[in-house]
Amino acid sequence: MTCPSQCPSTKPSDRKAKSKEHFSLVSDPNLQINGRFIGVRPAGRTRDYTWIQAIGVLSGSETFSLEAKRAATWDEEFDHLRFSYNGNVIVIPEGHLSSWKSPESDLTVERTSDKNSVLVTLPDIAEISVNVVPVTREDDRIHNYQIPSDDCFAHLELQFKFYGLSSKVEGVLGRTYQPDFMNPAKPGTAMPIVGGEDKYRTSSLLTADCYTCKFSPARASDQRDSSLMDYSPLDCTSRASSGSGIVCRR
Repeated sequence: MTCPSQCPSTKPSDRKAKSKEHFSLVSDPNLQINGRFIGVRPAGRTRDYTWIQAIGVLSGSETFSLEAKRAATWDEEFDHLRFSYNGNVIVIPEGHLSSWKSPESDLTVERTSDKNSVLVTLPDIAEISVNVVPVTREDDRIHNYQIPSDDCFAHLELQFKFYGLSSKVEGVLGRTYQPDFMNPAKPGTAMPIVGGEDKYRTSSLLTADCYTCKFSPARASDQRDSSLMDYSPLDCTSRASSGSGIVCRR
C-alpha cells in the first residue's frame, strides 16, 4: 500500500459539494459497488470534506448494504454497523467470527472483531474489509473540519480485493483497474483527486443507473476477463493528515 501519487481519492470531486450523494465505486457486469458520501463544509470553504458512510453491493439478483450509524459521540462499546439484504434489515450477532450467509448465494458477512469490523465475501468476485471509525475531535481541531457537536461523522474505512474484473470495469475506483488507465494527477501529489463525478453518480445506494455503469447480471458470465484474475488490495481509509477525507492506496 505505497502509491499515494497513483491512486485516486474516493471523494469524486475537489470542486463541488458531494455529501449525501451516491456514486459508483466499482461497476462491472457481475458486480456493482456504490458509496454514499457524507460531509461537512466549513465556513469560507468552497467544497465539502467527505467520507463514505455506506456501501451498497449488487451481485446477480441480490442487493446488500452496510452503513455506519449516525452517532453524536463515539462509543467503542457500541456497534455502529447496520446491514440490509434485499431491502430487509438483517442482524449479525456481536462477537468475533459471528457470521451471516445469504440464503440465495455464497455471499457471507463475518465479524472480524466483536463490534464495528466485518469482512464481506463474494467468492471469486470480491472481498471487502470494513471498519467503522469516527472523525475524532483531535482531527477536527487539527484540520478545522468544524464538525458539529451532535455528530462524530462515523464512517467506513474500506479495503477491497477483486477477482476477475473485466478490462472495461468502471466506477470512481474501478476505472483504476483498466489496463490502459492513465492517472491525470501530477506525480508526487500527496492526495490526487480525479474528477468526472457526473459519470458516476447513481440515484440511490442500490441502483446501477450511472452514465458509465456496466452492471448487467444477464451478461456477467460472458464478460469476465480470465486474463485479469487477481488484483492487489485497494485500501481506502480516512487520511487525517491530509485534511481531505478519504484516500485509496494499493
